[in-house]
Amino acid sequence: MQRRKFTKAAVGGVAVTAAMTTMAAPAISQGRQEWRMVTSWPKMFPGGGVAAVRFAEKIEAATGGRLTIKVFAAGELVPAFEAFDAVQRGTADCMHSTPYYWQNKSKVLSLFTTVPFGMTNAESVAWLRYGGGQALWDEIYGKFGLKGFHAGSTSVQMAGWFNKEIKSSADFKGLKMRIPGLGGEALRKLGATIVNLPVGEIFGAMQSGAIDATEWVGPWQDLAAGFYKVAKYYYWPGMHEPATLNEITVNKAKFDALPKDVQQIFTWGCGDEHSQLTAENDASNAGALEVLIKQHNVQLKKLPDEFIKAYGNAVGELMKELRDSGDALTKKTLDSYYKFQREQMAWTRIGLQEYLNARLIGFKFS
Repeated sequence: MQRRKFTKAAVGGVAVTAAMTTMAAPAISQGRQEWRMVTSWPKMFPGGGVAAVRFAEKIEAATGGRLTIKVFAAGELVPAFEAFDAVQRGTADCMHSTPYYWQNKSKVLSLFTTVPFGMTNAESVAWLRYGGGQALWDEIYGKFGLKGFHAGSTSVQMAGWFNKEIKSSADFKGLKMRIPGLGGEALRKLGATIVNLPVGEIFGAMQSGAIDATEWVGPWQDLAAGFYKVAKYYYWPGMHEPATLNEITVNKAKFDALPKDVQQIFTWGCGDEHSQLTAENDASNAGALEVLIKQHNVQLKKLPDEFIKAYGNAVGELMKELRDSGDALTKKTLDSYYKFQREQMAWTRIGLQEYLNARLIGFKFS
């Protein structure tokens, strides 16, 4: 009886709970499976590293042990940037990562992580769930035998860590910076040299001078990475990544072979983890920012307006090039994304944006 109550609480109302709890014990034991999950994060790193383990524990509990997931941190089974290939070929069954790491497979995959000057977390999830985004993601990943689920967001990020002040867009010429995705490609148009590194290699590259600057996430995860030890200036705003989404992606054939109720539990778990990891990021950033400033003397600086405008123009050029050179699916995905963003902006301009502006006015409360 206790196991039944726990399962029902863990699944949080998933319709399959009744079927799970009434299934005979021998049938459950005969149907046990163990999956392997690879990740792009160091072991138990705040954010994705912890979330992957938490997800695995959640699925084991909710399925009554019928599906267990063994989590491998980056480098334990495959390197961080080989997770996609590992799941595709069946070396692993699923991964915890983010889609823009795989833009060498299809550049449009960046849209399922984040787009410079693009949609917020709430808008991105709305597009995926109600604007046709998930169907497009399924179509792209289906070519590789995969299926992706969104499973957390950093929300808006910081612009990054620098060892010199940025006074204009000219300061990016010749700058070697770690910045992935479309955000990095747009910065390349302003003369920067762009590299992509997994988080476990960024600190060493900054310390050795192999790179001059880096972005990662936001105060909470950046504090954990120790970037304040190797960079003096911390810049905002993070126009390059307004809503970076994490993914839990499965080998589709293996997922389809799971019992239907386990598939539903897995799907529920991804959505629940999206809410939990997003809230964890949002809850942790303010306190971490205070620690960076007050305890580590980090200098917080705003990027100049001239650069923001130049960067925006570079993003516009990049997206036009991507659409003009892309196949039909690329065009369809870009058109869907930007149509949804335009529709949302008509509302957020007078809704959320104006509310946040009004909130800055402040009021007395005692």
